[in-house]
Parts: sequence; C-alpha cells; structure tokens
Amino acid sequence: MSSSTDKPTLKRNLEADNDTAQSTKSKKVDTKGVAQIKPEYILEKESNKPTTQDNTFTNNVNKDEDDVEEESLNDRLSSNLGASSFKKKKKRGQNKNRDNRQKMEEFRLCPRFIQGSGDGTVVCPFGTGCRFIHDIDFYMKNKSPDIEVEVFKICPVFERLGYCPMGMKCRFLQTHFDKTTNNLLTDNEIDSAHEKEHNHELNHITGDQKLQLIKRKFKFVKSEHILEVIDAFQQEFRDSMNNSENEPAINDKNQKRREHQKEIYLKYKDTRYFSQEKKPLNLRNKKILSPLTTVGNLPYRRLMRSLGCDVTYSEMALCTPLIQGTNSEWALPKAHCTEYPGFGVQIACSKPWQAAKACEALSTFISNGLSEINLNSGCPIDLLYRQGAGSALLDNPAKMIRCLNAMNYCSGEIPTSVKIRMGCKDDHPIAKPLVRRLVLETDVRGITLHGRSRQQRYTKLANWDYVGEVANEVRMAEVEREEKDIDYREHKYRVQFIGNGDISNYEEWYDHMAKYGDSLDSCMVARAALIKPWIFEEIDAQQHLDKTSKERLDILETYARFSMDHWGTDEYGISQCRRFFLEFMSFFHRYIPIGICEKVPVKLNERPPHWKGRDDLETLLGSTDYKDWITVSEMFFGKTPESFIFTPKHKSNSYEN
Repeated sequence: MSSSTDKPTLKRNLEADNDTAQSTKSKKVDTKGVAQIKPEYILEKESNKPTTQDNTFTNNVNKDEDDVEEESLNDRLSSNLGASSFKKKKKRGQNKNRDNRQKMEEFRLCPRFIQGSGDGTVVCPFGTGCRFIHDIDFYMKNKSPDIEVEVFKICPVFERLGYCPMGMKCRFLQTHFDKTTNNLLTDNEIDSAHEKEHNHELNHITGDQKLQLIKRKFKFVKSEHILEVIDAFQQEFRDSMNNSENEPAINDKNQKRREHQKEIYLKYKDTRYFSQEKKPLNLRNKKILSPLTTVGNLPYRRLMRSLGCDVTYSEMALCTPLIQGTNSEWALPKAHCTEYPGFGVQIACSKPWQAAKACEALSTFISNGLSEINLNSGCPIDLLYRQGAGSALLDNPAKMIRCLNAMNYCSGEIPTSVKIRMGCKDDHPIAKPLVRRLVLETDVRGITLHGRSRQQRYTKLANWDYVGEVANEVRMAEVEREEKDIDYREHKYRVQFIGNGDISNYEEWYDHMAKYGDSLDSCMVARAALIKPWIFEEIDAQQHLDKTSKERLDILETYARFSMDHWGTDEYGISQCRRFFLEFMSFFHRYIPIGICEKVPVKLNERPPHWKGRDDLETLLGSTDYKDWITVSEMFFGKTPESFIFTPKHKSNSYEN
C-alpha cells in the first residue's frame, strides 16, 4: 500500500521501472495512442467479445468516448429548452438514446409512516385518499430483503448520524430496528439537531420558494431593471447605426418608449451600470475540478474534496428550468458542506433574461452556499448549440457580454465567471480578442479556457500554447483597463485565468503552471479526476502514486457511503446509488496501474492492449465489461434486482442488444 511514509521507496521503485523500460526501448517500438504495458501483464486477444469469466478486454475506443458533458443532457434539453426534434448523429459505437432512470417501488410507504407508527398517533392528512401505503405490516411483507454485504455491517447512514432518515424503508433496516418493540433505534450520543440538518448538505431551496417560481409569483426586480437598461443601450446602438431619413415612422406609444429608453441611456451611459460589490475570488494555485455532467454529482464532488481538491463546480444547470422551479434542476446546485467555500454553480443560457433571472433566483434563495456563478460558453453539444447556448455564445460575443453583465448585476455579492473554448472552428480561434473584450467590457472575475474548439469536441490534444497566449492577453487587457478606468484602478481585482484540457498527471499540471508564469492562475482537471480520483493527492505529493487494488476499492467504498448519504438507503435510493456508481466506473476502470506500465505516465489519449492486473481484484477493477462493474457494485449495494436499469454509454463496454 502507498502512504506518506513509503513515498521515497515508491519513487525509487518507479525510477527503477523507468530505467528498465529505457533499457528495453530498442527492443520495443512505441505505437502512437497505445499505452506501454510490461509483457508479463499483456493477455493474448482470444476473441473480440470480452467475458466476465476470462477478464479479457476490448480495444474499441470511440472518438467521442471522452464526451463527458453529453451524458443525460438530450432529454433535459429537448424538454426544457423547447426542442421538439433534432437530427440523429451517426452512431459511433454509442448508445445515444439510453435511459437509466430507475423505477420506483411497487408499494410505497407514506412519508408520515417512514419512522414507524410509534404509539399509533401518526395520522396522514390525506386519509384514505393518500396514494401511498399506510399499513406498515403489509409494506414490510412486500419490501425488498435487506442488503447483506461484508463492507457495511450496519446501515452507513445510521452509523454516521445516529438515526436513519429512510426509517422503515431502509434496505439495512434490521441493523437499526428493535424486533421486540417494532421500533426504530437511535443513537443519542451521535444524534443532534446539527447532524440532522439536511444531512450536511447546503443550497436547499424550500418548497414555498419553489412554489413562488412555479406560480410566477417571485418578483425579479433586479432582473427587470438590468434588462431594461440593456435594452436601452441596444436601442441607442441601433439608432446610431440607422439612417434617420430611411427610418420608418413610429406611433405615439413607441415614441414614448423610445424617449424612456433615451432617458435610461443618458442616465447610465457614463457608468458601469452592472457593477456590484463582490466577495473575493481567489483561484491562484488552487486544485480545481471541472464541472462534469452526470458523473460530477454531489457524492463524487464530496469524494474529490476528501482527496485534496480545493474548488468544485455543480453539474451544468439550465437557466429556464431553474426560473420555472423545476425540481431536477434545483437539485444540481446542492453541495456538501465540505465544498464551501470553493463551490461554484455553472449555468447555461441563450439569452440575457435567462441569465439574469437564474442568477437572481440563485442569489436570493441559496447565496450562503455559493462562491461563484459560472456561465457555460463552451459546451459543444449540438442540441444546446442550436438553442444558442453553450459554445454558440462564442459566435455572438456581444450577447455573451450582455449575459455576463446581467449576471453580474443580479448575482449580488456572488462573483461571476465564464468558461469558454478556443472557438467554434478549428482554423478560426477567437478566444484572444474575446477575453480582451470580457476584461474591458464586463466585471467577470474568472475566465476558464478549454484548449480545444467546438469542432474538436474532445478529440486531438488541447492546444496549451494558445492557452498561454490567451493568458497573456488577459493580463495586457487588465493593464489597458487600469489606464482607462479610475474605479478599476482604485479597486483593482485580478481576473482569475484558468487553463483546461488534457491534464492527466501532476507533471503536466506543474509544467503548465511553470511555463506560463504569473499569467496563468491555475489548471482545471476534468477526465483525469474520473479515471484517477487521487490526482490531486499526486499534485500535492509531486509524484506518481501507485494505488493498490485494495486502496482503489477503498475509494469506491467511500463513494458508496457518500452516495447513500445523498440518495438514501431505501430501494429507490440504492438504485440511484448503483446507477451513478456504474457511471463513475465507466471512467474509473480506465486507470492503468503504473506498476504494470513500462512507461510512466500514461496519457489520456493512450489505450492499453488486453491486460491483467497484479491480482484478481486489480483485473476486475480494470475490466471494460459493464457486467463486471455491476459485480463490483454488489460489494456495496448487494445483489442487483431484476428491476434495475443500466445501459453503458459505449457499446465497446460489452453492450448487447
């Protein structure tokens, strides 16, 4: 096992392994895109179809395999952004229309009776009209059997809190249930009001607040004001561009509106009308985890915090459903208490009014748990792009600037930031002139650049030379603004500039930070943190860590605990835990233990030949067959029920029709 006490030994071992690899370099020819494995760990390819019995593997890697952001978004986008239909792409080995939503219990116990009936005084206000079951004995007879696993001898949530929120529904019920009295157990030494409060989770919106949004009773006062100001400036610009002789006649109503807009323009034309006092945002040398859709859920981010990460972001939330009070969208800004400070919410929009109202709702209802609101202007997904959101904003910098100015005004004291790509086309990068405008024309506090274009999506290597050029452009724009803007000169803040793309080990993180000097504040890590969650530990240790199979299993156990804390230990909660555990495994299995490699480090775009691990568990954890992932999940969540639904994203993961 690797630990802080044996790092020097590990480093010497790695150097010896590298020396051995160098001595055999003349005998082996490096193949581009193929990870170099020691001969004794390479398996002969017996067939194209892997099986769970022989633990052989496929090497069918799709060019879109690393498209993290496309997970589960098509359904949300088509319903929330009003898209009725869209063209189907060519299948590149992916299961595009998979649906991993889990089924609810057939018999569902009334929430009033979850903690038992006690002395029989529990009464449901809906009476016989309630759609849930009130007969606890009937529910217990039809309830799924308890989970029996070696890892969790007692309910992990009960073990931490001293009580179980799932009560009678818990799949570990017998570990906190008194059969003689038919009552649930509590541990008074652990139990406290602080422990009970939202299970240590932040950013909960109340039912009344959500109802205000649903019924459109929430007054977006700041949004209405800033949008009126923005419209006045746009109208003034249009008037200045139009020839007055060719301008059509306008009626009295429109004339009054024009006059009102003129008054607003004259009032604010010499001010930065969107400026607001903000909390400080300091990302300098921080270890940052990128926003990740589906796999970047709360339990995963909590795991990353426990492994050394400093800054995390929510999954991308769509502005329109946030404004409409949609439950699923308001679940995304939730964060664990260990994430704050250093937790940001990422939003996606296509129009300034969406950005303004979403920010006003976030800052009004959950501001105490937010360090930053980030605008996604880099997501390459086609459906989002066609709606004018994500990377589509790169094609319309003026609209992006209006969105950011509206966000800055409506977010109160919460600083705003933006994540962009190099551009939409490979041969036409626009990030350099764009960031200059962002520094000069907005009060954005942070800019993250993914060193790829939209056209590249996640293929080819990120262009870090261009990232460095853009970083320098940000600093030059800051100097230019300081010369022109007295207020900025007096209250100067540093625009945080973050680079992103293809950081798979500590060497690349430090190389980029050293190469681009003071211009680059930090580097953001995405896929590598899914494949190798301990990457931030490596950055702290400044060496490659050879995690044993047992240590990797311990990481999965921690994730399983955090999952049950978040989704619950009832039947539906366990199904959710298992589903997202498998989504995590779809990346986690790609880790190649450095102890079996001839060359270290292995890059993100390198895939191994068929290999076996140093023990059976290591081989199992490296399997590309999703059935083996399910086997691993059963170590923590028990036997998989027949009703469980999971389709892997890639057909290369032994997907069968």
